[in-house]
Amino acid sequence: MKGERVAQLELLLRSHPEGMRRAEIARRLGVHRSTISRYVEDLSEKIDIYEENNLIKIRVRDDEGPEALSVYESLAFNMSAELLASNIEIQNPHLASGLRKIAMNMRSYAPKVSANIFALADKIDEGLKNNMGQSMVFNKILEVLIDCWISGHIARITSGNEEIEIAPYFIGFKEEKEGRRPITVTGRLRHTMDIVTLDIAKMTDAVMLDETYTIPDNLKPFRKSQEEREYDAIDMIPLKLKLREKSALNSFSTIIHGKPDLSRNEKGELIATFDAENSIELMLRIIQSGTSVEILSPEDYKIRLINYLENILALYRR
Repeated sequence: MKGERVAQLELLLRSHPEGMRRAEIARRLGVHRSTISRYVEDLSEKIDIYEENNLIKIRVRDDEGPEALSVYESLAFNMSAELLASNIEIQNPHLASGLRKIAMNMRSYAPKVSANIFALADKIDEGLKNNMGQSMVFNKILEVLIDCWISGHIARITSGNEEIEIAPYFIGFKEEKEGRRPITVTGRLRHTMDIVTLDIAKMTDAVMLDETYTIPDNLKPFRKSQEEREYDAIDMIPLKLKLREKSALNSFSTIIHGKPDLSRNEKGELIATFDAENSIELMLRIIQSGTSVEILSPEDYKIRLINYLENILALYRR
């Protein structure tokens, strides 16, 4: 475990060449601040680490410096960077920072390309200023998800009134039919085998949890989006629920289900009828809803839920 933390520390420091404070390292690794000194000491036996202005940094040796790109590589990088920036709905300050570092190294042998890249970095900064509030939230969430991905930690994501926990497998672009290319995170929903792709721009918060995960070697192809799924190709349950709050239906947004048919019974209570996938995720969504949702039918599924809850209670009563 200690060796794993030291490796994660090296990844973090190499991802943040400007340096990191001990408290921030501890937060991202999910450990107490007092243990960071030991990890730094262990890592210093492998690579050259120093501390400056309370920031821990990796000292880059001369032979580790970046190799100069050819003029052709420089222009290709410039065009790729422009394409990347134009496909990002919300600009990222790390992209601007990285572009400037590369542009500095190009000044002597590709001054025109260097100037173009500097201008692109300025354009990104301008976009950040024009959309400061949303950009700050988006980039903070993106950083948390990247940290979770690098260190192998579960992330708790908030989107609207819903919270889900996910093991990030991949962060990147997703091409949609209407031409959008949002930045998304793809991963496994906690406590299930379901793999989903989520639009980061729709998230309102993200937190790294202490629990860790590993990406399986036999990872199966990702499931299709809800619009592309064939509902009749999987086992469905004809659910009839009594809702104390209509918003409780939001809990089922991450699973496959048909369109809810809403009505009121003779007591004026709100009833929702719809088909939902037969999975552990469905049961977890119902439990998550607490007293806001009550299963009316089918009876055998209600009994399954009761048995599931009783097994959990028996575990803790022991």
